[in-house]
Amino acid sequence: MTTILTYPFKNLPAASKWALRFSIRPLSCSSQLRAAPAVQTKTKKTLAKPNIRNVVVVDGVRTPFLLSGTSGLLHRTSVPKEVVDYIIFGTVIQEVKTSNVAREAALGAGFSDKTPAHTVTMACISANQAMTTGVGLIASGQCDVIVAGGVELMSDIPIRHSRKMRKLMLDLNKAKSMGQRLSLISKFRFNFLAPELPAVAEFSTNETMGHSADRLAAAFAVSRLEQDEYALRSHSLAKKAQDEGLLSDVVPFKVPGKDTVTKDNGIRPSSLEQMAKLKPAFIKPYGTVTAANSSFLTDGASAVLIMAEEKALAMGYKPKAYLRDFMYVSQDPKDQLLLGPTYATPKVLEKAGLTINDIDAFEFHEAFSGQILANFKAMDSDWFAENYMSRKTKVGLPPLEKFNNWGGSLSLGHPFGATGCRLVMAAANRLRKEGGQYGLVAACAAGGQGHAMIVEAYPK
Repeated sequence: MTTILTYPFKNLPAASKWALRFSIRPLSCSSQLRAAPAVQTKTKKTLAKPNIRNVVVVDGVRTPFLLSGTSGLLHRTSVPKEVVDYIIFGTVIQEVKTSNVAREAALGAGFSDKTPAHTVTMACISANQAMTTGVGLIASGQCDVIVAGGVELMSDIPIRHSRKMRKLMLDLNKAKSMGQRLSLISKFRFNFLAPELPAVAEFSTNETMGHSADRLAAAFAVSRLEQDEYALRSHSLAKKAQDEGLLSDVVPFKVPGKDTVTKDNGIRPSSLEQMAKLKPAFIKPYGTVTAANSSFLTDGASAVLIMAEEKALAMGYKPKAYLRDFMYVSQDPKDQLLLGPTYATPKVLEKAGLTINDIDAFEFHEAFSGQILANFKAMDSDWFAENYMSRKTKVGLPPLEKFNNWGGSLSLGHPFGATGCRLVMAAANRLRKEGGQYGLVAACAAGGQGHAMIVEAYPK
């Protein structure tokens, strides 16, 4: 029994302290499976700042997010391509032939070859970085119109030859005589042909994110049942939103040689009984993270059209939202890899002069159920705030009735480089639908990094 209780805490400093602190108040979401009714809030102060240009989201689209291995972007806004000043895209697992995928996508979509484009990578917040880079260019007056987005294709990831095989091939290319070539060929061994897959572990810690999520859930005393309940909530709300036509940012995508895909295909509400049958995916046999309560490998692309407010209005557009304050954070990639939202949320709220009670729509990236619930417990803990965040009081717990009401990454999918735009558009569309004013987008990322942004509804 001692082994069972302590195994998940292995190599986690202070984990036993966390477990003691966070095992007292379990967090259950079984009673929160349905989305909250429309929120009618009083108009609050605007977050416009003097002498700084307002940056707005005109619209955003994404391809259906697809399970990796199953069956981009159409221009809903009809914006003239020549008015786009800059294009920025995020991606994580890069293809060597299209390392600057933003430029290749722009040319392929028919944008002018005079329109600059560059690609950013920041793990799961790559699209977030693309958008905020665009915000900076507009706010500083460098640009008026920017297309920002992200893309990930997990069904066709680049697989390399082994290091020994690569070296042999390079040396053969340099060889000047037949004798040199034969000498090199004689060194060949069949094990040189073993492929080198993209790393699924943190470079700095050599630990997979799933393993880290399992340890984090154990440290915060998040049970297997709680994780399964939250995953079921995500899938149930996503199915409801899809059936009601609320996922309006999804546009049909014609897969070459196949049918047109019109909706996300990873939304699969199950039952707690079925989910309980799955075995642990990372820490075996005692872990609590499974395929059912984890986000899945996903193909997809997303993009948003962001403009200076005056430019959007001059062109006749009705923006959906303002992009306001944002914050990036970093922390220990070993023990706090997935706590980015906890650290970023209070900083961005303080920067904007808001409290967590001012937020009408929360859109957090769901890497794992355990990650979300661990963040909830950390945000709701004075002890964690004092001991790990140098804060006098806790961040505060996001009300579940305002949280990811149209599903999240667990159910909709998570194309690494594209999720950020989905989060922003979900917040913007929810604010319009529910009558709220402020949305908070937050996400964790590999390397122990995180991001948070305030989205403000555009006046109707």
